[in-house]
Amino acid sequence: MTDAAAPADGPVADEAETPPLSTGYRTYALWLLMLVYTLNFLDRQIVNILAEDIKKDLHLADWQLGMMTGLAFALFYTVLGLPIARLAERSNRPRIIAGSILLWSGFTVLCGFAANFWQLVLARIGVGIGEAGCTPAAHSLITDYTPREKRASAIAFYSIGTPLGSLIGLAMGGMIADAYGWQTAFWIAGAPGVIIGLVCFFTLVETRGKLVAQIAARKANQIDFRVALKVLVSKKTFWLIAFAAAIKAFIGYGHAPFTASFFFRNHADQIGELAASINALTGLSLGPAGTVGIGLSAVSGIAGIFGVWLGGFIADRLGAKDLRAYVIVPAIASIVVIPIYIAAVTIHDARVAFLLLALPAILGSLWYGPVYATAQSIVEPRMRATTAAVLLFIINLVGLGLGPLFVGILSDIFAGPLGMGEAEGLRWALVWSMAFNLIAFALFWMARKTIREEMVS
Repeated sequence: MTDAAAPADGPVADEAETPPLSTGYRTYALWLLMLVYTLNFLDRQIVNILAEDIKKDLHLADWQLGMMTGLAFALFYTVLGLPIARLAERSNRPRIIAGSILLWSGFTVLCGFAANFWQLVLARIGVGIGEAGCTPAAHSLITDYTPREKRASAIAFYSIGTPLGSLIGLAMGGMIADAYGWQTAFWIAGAPGVIIGLVCFFTLVETRGKLVAQIAARKANQIDFRVALKVLVSKKTFWLIAFAAAIKAFIGYGHAPFTASFFFRNHADQIGELAASINALTGLSLGPAGTVGIGLSAVSGIAGIFGVWLGGFIADRLGAKDLRAYVIVPAIASIVVIPIYIAAVTIHDARVAFLLLALPAILGSLWYGPVYATAQSIVEPRMRATTAAVLLFIINLVGLGLGPLFVGILSDIFAGPLGMGEAEGLRWALVWSMAFNLIAFALFWMARKTIREEMVS
C-alpha cells in the first residue's frame, strides 16, 4: 500500500546503497541492542526497589516518590526524544546510542551522591536526558536490519530489555541496598554503561552507508518534521495505538515505584519470615529489600520477558493472516489483566500475591512488540526514528510522567484525608488505577478498523 500523505520522491539514496548484513551480524546487533535497553531500564527502574529506603532517609511523601521516579525523569526524556530522533534521521545512529549510554550511566552514579530530594530529582533528570537518545535510534536501526514479517518479533526481542533490566535492577538493587545502602546500588548500576557504550560505538553498523559522502543526498530526501507530523496526523491507527500504549504505560509505570513499598507496608511480617526461610535454605543473608527484590524480579523480569516475547510471537503469527492481530492481542490482554491484578493486591498471603502478579506481568507486556512494530510499519523508512520518538513522547509523557505521580497522590489521599493509613492507602491506589485498562482496551479495539489500510511497509 502507498502512503498518499507522504512526499512523492523516491527512496533515500543511502538506503538504496546499503550493503546486505549477514544473519550472524543481525543476530549480534539485536543482542547488543537488547543489552543496551536492559541497562537503560536497569538504571531507570532500580530506584523502584530503593524507593522505600530513600523515602525514609530523605523524609519524602509518596507524591515526591512519584515525582522523582516519574515526572522528573519523563519531562526531559520525552521532550528531548524528538530532536534526538530528528538527528537520528540524518546522523550516525550507533554514535548517538553510544553517547546516550555514557551520559545516563554517569548520572545514575550521581544519584548515589544525592543528599536531599532536589539533588536526587536533578540527577534523575540527567538520567532522563541521557536515555532520550536510545530507543528512537535503536528502533530505526532494528527496522532497517529486519524484514517486515519479522519486525514485531525483532522489536519485541529488543523490548525484552524492559523486564530484564527491571529483573536485574530489582534483585541486584535490593541485595546491595540491604548490604551496603541505596547509594551504593546506584553506583554499581551505573558502572557497566561505560563498557557497553564503547562496544556500541565500535561495533554497531550504520546501514545508511558512507555518511560523509551521502549527507547531501540524505538532506535532499529527508522529510521535514512538519511534513512528518502531517503524515502521522493522517494515520488514525497511530494515534489510537499511541494513546492505548500510553494508558498501559500509565498503569505500569504508575505501579512500578510502589509495588515494593506495597509489600513492605502490607506484608512486612511475612516478608521477614520469607527472608528467614530463604536464608536458612541457601545460606544467604537477605534482608527485606533483597527478598522483595528477588520476588519482584521473578515477576517483573522472568514473567515480563515471556510476555514481551509472547506478544511479538503471537502478533507476527496471527498478523501474517490478519494485520488486525497487532491490536487485538493487546486489547484482549487489557481486559483479562484487571481481575487478576486486583486479586493479587487484595489477597493477604504475600507468597500467593507474588505468584499472582506474574500473570499481570505477562499480560501487561504483550503490547510492546505489536505496538512498536505497527508504528514503524505505517510510515516510510525516512521517518521511522521520528515516528518512534513521537510515539515514545506520548507514551512516556502520559505514562512515565503522570503514572507514578498519580498513584503517589492517590495513595496520599487515601492514606491521609480518607484515613486509610499508608498501607491500605497504597493498596487501593493500586486497585483503582487498574480501571484505566478499560480505556486502553477501547482504543486498541478501535484500531482494528484502520490498521490494514494504513500499512506502508
